[in-house]
Amino acid sequence: MKSTEIASKWKSRGQLITIDHYRFFVIDEGKKDLPVLVILHGYPSCSFDFIHVLPLLTKSYRVIIHDHLGFGYSDKPTNYSYSLIDQANYAIKLWQHLGVDKAHLIAHDYGTSVATEILAQRQEAELPINILTVTLTNGSVHIELANLRWIQKVLRHSFWGPLVARFGSEYIFVHQMKRLWFDQSTIDIEALKALWIMSTLNNGKLVLPKITQYLKERYQYWDRWIGSLKSLDIPAHVIWAQNDPVSVKAIGEQLYKEIPHCEITRLENLGHYPMVEDPTKWATALLNFIARY
Repeated sequence: MKSTEIASKWKSRGQLITIDHYRFFVIDEGKKDLPVLVILHGYPSCSFDFIHVLPLLTKSYRVIIHDHLGFGYSDKPTNYSYSLIDQANYAIKLWQHLGVDKAHLIAHDYGTSVATEILAQRQEAELPINILTVTLTNGSVHIELANLRWIQKVLRHSFWGPLVARFGSEYIFVHQMKRLWFDQSTIDIEALKALWIMSTLNNGKLVLPKITQYLKERYQYWDRWIGSLKSLDIPAHVIWAQNDPVSVKAIGEQLYKEIPHCEITRLENLGHYPMVEDPTKWATALLNFIARY
């Protein structure tokens, strides 16, 4: 299937929901009376990362995944801060709009920082939604341990970031994304090209340097976000692909060590996107955990 068709079919599965004048692209699948999973996706991709695990998850759960502002088919305002705290607040408002009062929280990559802000608000008794469990997978919330890619470092630079983003191309994007896989024989090139289409739609190149400033917030709010994990009082699960070149396995081990009563599932021979490389293995690890709560 060609990239344009893949992108179009994914868009047709979702809906646009307006929150505070911004439109969010939302995938909401599974029967409405089932327990709810809310998923926060990573950078620089979107909800499309979970296309292959959705059929496995929706057998027993209602699954809600939205594109953060600046990503995928959601709005990409040029005059927006793209703060991770704002992204967390909008996720909460969106879930409330969809009638969610309790859910299992799953987060990948960029989404792990959004998730930890949500957990920090929960700790402050300010969260209107009951989080039943939390699962973190291959994210660099421990930014001091991460092996950041050169493109991330360049994009957050005030001068070079906008320039590099402007001259970005599908070829460069696909090349950089391929390096995040452990087994490159599993890569669907047309799917990566479809992701490029979604990422660059509606000012995507223009806002990417602004989004990349989230790396600074990981340092700025380190105590708040790691603190929320160290004092967590709900079941937690770390699912970590062991061959991730960015969110290295040391981060998963550190999270497992510091989160109270945390479980860990180590996925061997998988890279940064384990839910794409081996959907069955990743989904099985997730479902085996949350089925107990």
